[in-house]
Amino acid sequence: MLTGALLILAPLFLGFALALGNRRLMTAIHYTVEGLVYFILALLGLGLGQMEGLAQQLGNMAIQVAALVVVLLLANLAGLWFFHRWQPMDVVTNGNSSRPGYRRLFLAGLKPLAAVAAGMLAGYFVLPDLPMAEDLATWSLMLLLFLIGLQLRNAGLSLRKLLLNRQGLGISLAMAGSSLIAGLALVPWIDLAWHDALALASGFGWYSLSGIVIGEALGPAWGGVAFLNDVIREIIALAIIPLLIVRRPAMAIGYGGATAMDFTLPVIRSSGGLTCVPVAIASGFVLSFLSPVLMGVFLSLG
Repeated sequence: MLTGALLILAPLFLGFALALGNRRLMTAIHYTVEGLVYFILALLGLGLGQMEGLAQQLGNMAIQVAALVVVLLLANLAGLWFFHRWQPMDVVTNGNSSRPGYRRLFLAGLKPLAAVAAGMLAGYFVLPDLPMAEDLATWSLMLLLFLIGLQLRNAGLSLRKLLLNRQGLGISLAMAGSSLIAGLALVPWIDLAWHDALALASGFGWYSLSGIVIGEALGPAWGGVAFLNDVIREIIALAIIPLLIVRRPAMAIGYGGATAMDFTLPVIRSSGGLTCVPVAIASGFVLSFLSPVLMGVFLSLG
C-alpha cells in the first residue's frame, strides 16, 4: 500500500513543481481535467457494475453512505461552529450581487452521478469482464493528479498568502480534524479498520479522487460509498451555504470542503460577498492538498 500512496502523491507534487506561462496550454489542461474526471467516474461505475452480487450489496452501500454523510455532517458543522466561536469572521454582503443559477448548479452536481451510473450499466450489461479497467483507472488518476498539480501551481495564487490566510487555514484544519474524528467514531459501525475509515473520511468533497482511490484500495463497493458521500456533501453544501454564510461563515465555507475553491465558490461569492472569496479559496486549496496526502498515508497503513 505504500507504493499506492506514492502513486497518489508523486504526480500531484510533480505537477505543482512545474511553472507554466502559456494560457492556451492551461486552457487545454482545464478541459483535459474535466474530461478525465468523468472518464474516471465512468470507470468507477464500471467496477461497480462488474461486482458480483451487486444487487445484494446496494442495500449495504446505502446504509454505509447514510451513516457516513450524517456523522460527517454533524462532526464538520460542530467543529466549524467551534472555530467560528473562537475566530469569528465578519461578512459584508452586497444586496446587488448577482445570484448564480441554483438550478444549473444542482444539475451540474448530478452530472458525476450520471457518469457513474452510465459506467455501472455498461459494466453490468455490456462489459461484465474488462481486466484492463483497473490499470486504466490507475494511470488516468495519476494523469489527473499531475494536471491538477499544474492547475494549483499556475492558478495565479500565492501559496504563501494562502497559507497565511488565518481564517482559510483555520477553517480547513477544523474541517479536516472534525472529519477524522467522525471517521474514528464510525469504526464500530462499519466493517473497516480504523485507518481505512480515516481514509474514507478524508475525501473532503473531492469525489473523483476519493471514489477511485478508495475503490482501488478497498474494492468497488467502498469506492462507490466514498464517491456518493462526497457528491452528497457537494449537494448539501449548495443548499446550506446561503442559509449559514451571513451568521456562520466558517460553517458555510468549510462544509463545502475542497469544492470551496471551485464548484461552490460562486454560491459563496453571491451569498457572502467578496470578503469570503479569499477565505474560501485558501480553505479549498489546503483541503485539496490534504485529501490525497491523508488518503495515501492512511491507506498505506493497511
